[in-house]
Amino acid sequence: MTLTDAQHPALGDDVVLLTVPADGGYLGVLRTATAGLAARLHFALDEIEDLRIAVDEACAMLLAIATRGAELECRFTVTDDALSVEVSVTTVRGARLPAESSFAWKVLTALTTSATAEASGRHATIRLLTRRTEI
Repeated sequence: MTLTDAQHPALGDDVVLLTVPADGGYLGVLRTATAGLAARLHFALDEIEDLRIAVDEACAMLLAIATRGAELECRFTVTDDALSVEVSVTTVRGARLPAESSFAWKVLTALTTSATAEASGRHATIRLLTRRTEI
């Protein structure tokens, strides 16, 4: 497991890269990192929990198509009012992400400001963005 700051974050942004084995036993590490970074942005407790669930769901989607021995790469970008999470994995040949009409995808879009995904070759990425609601 590796935790490093990105070498060239955008001015004013904090970037954290966390890499863990593509195994469900490590998802707690990603959920905890998500909650800690969201708390740093002063997200409301329900926003933090929604984001933790969204990251967990995105990772579960990727674990289902990951190659044996793959690693989940999770890139967190913290800005003044938002947390962006990008999760990537090497996939098995012919792997496909769930359709946007699937229940899993509906969960992602309901819990975040925006969610996108792409799969090309043997690599898949899911990007989540959550903006802090103004109080």
